[in-house]
Amino acid sequence: MYSRIRDLREDKDMNQTQMAKVLNMSQTGYSKYETGDNDIPTDILISLAEFHKTNVDYILGITDNPIYYKDI
Repeated sequence: MYSRIRDLREDKDMNQTQMAKVLNMSQTGYSKYETGDNDIPTDILISLAEFHKTNVDYILGITDNPIYYKDI
């Protein structure tokens, strides 16, 4: 379900440790979001969307449109 956050991270040529640092968390905690072992809390979900300049619906798989609403 959360393969999009992995894809978005890899598109920026970042590893999990770097992404976790952006979110002020451990690499292990971030990894569990990518694998779906842990649900992503709302505040982290929003931070991910803002960092990747996309929308929450895209990350959650509700839409295939990654356009960030502020870019419209």
